Amino acid sequence: MKSTFKPRTFAILILIVLFTISCDLISGSSTDTQALEQTQIALGVEQTSLALQHEKATLDAQAQVQEPGEESQPANEVPPTYTPLPTYTPYPTDSPEQPTAEPPPTEAPEMSMEERIRASNVLIYEDIWDEYALSGDRRVTNAVNAVGFSGGRVINVGDAMGDFKSHLLSGTQWDLIIISVEVRDSIQGEFWEYMIDHLNRNVAMIAEVWYLDDTGYGKIAPILSKCGIAFHKDWVRNPGYDVLDYSILNLDTTHPIFNTPNSGISLVTPNIYWMFDAGDMLKLGPGGDAKLLAGLYYSHKNDYGVIAECMEGRVIFQTFSTHDYRIDQTTALWQNYIVYTLTNHYEKIAGQ
Repeated sequence: MKSTFKPRTFAILILIVLFTISCDLISGSSTDTQALEQTQIALGVEQTSLALQHEKATLDAQAQVQEPGEESQPANEVPPTYTPLPTYTPYPTDSPEQPTAEPPPTEAPEMSMEERIRASNVLIYEDIWDEYALSGDRRVTNAVNAVGFSGGRVINVGDAMGDFKSHLLSGTQWDLIIISVEVRDSIQGEFWEYMIDHLNRNVAMIAEVWYLDDTGYGKIAPILSKCGIAFHKDWVRNPGYDVLDYSILNLDTTHPIFNTPNSGISLVTPNIYWMFDAGDMLKLGPGGDAKLLAGLYYSHKNDYGVIAECMEGRVIFQTFSTHDYRIDQTTALWQNYIVYTLTNHYEKIAGQ
């Protein structure tokens, strides 16, 4: 609570009293006495002034005593500065600087089977390139071109076995390997060992081989066994043969290799180029999933075959010579081989 005492009024009253006394003393005393009294009065006035100053200082100190409900504040401490919290100001809807949410990444559209096939990595060995009469009639090469490969790696080594070996061992992830051995030079021995490694990685393969009677029990045997096919009989042309005896019959006319993408394929009208050895005949063996697709007799589904598929349709064996039959039919058939084996290759790896 604040004091109501007024030091100025109190001082004036004391001065009046002292002045009155001094007047009385002056009028009734001698000169010496007056001097002494005046000195005493001056001292009294000075003491009174000091008392008034002390009283004022006391009152000022009391005025700073903490009142109830008030927080204490150190005398020399600067009160803290209040910093208001930042406020959120939304971007105006028409501001060009307004952040926008990043659109979610878009997935690349899934490739169709046709696009996958065209983007395949394909390795081709076709040994007729140095056969003078056949070098201009490269039917396997023409079938490859008809597929329209683009985007992958397509390597045709012709009849260069050294280059073929290098590419087999290059580490390239091939999707299809084609081995067309029609001229009487042969891929055999170590090459089939390399092929086993590729087949175990679900690579597709088309093999044209007419000489299983010579190599069927060699290093190609593990592949034949894995397929579930075996050498049945050698196929030869005796003197005075009837050309129609070498007609090839489709054992399953609805099968894709006779219909997709080319249909109406028939091998019943041979156009013989190779004399004497016509090729080999196949039979189904134990194990594997092989199926004979073409042969010499409709009634023989398990032997006398010349076209067989196995390994879930990723592998095709052909045991007759392509150039012993019409160019339009065999070129179309090879294109169907390629599409069929690659389709099964991609379906296989998609299901893994």
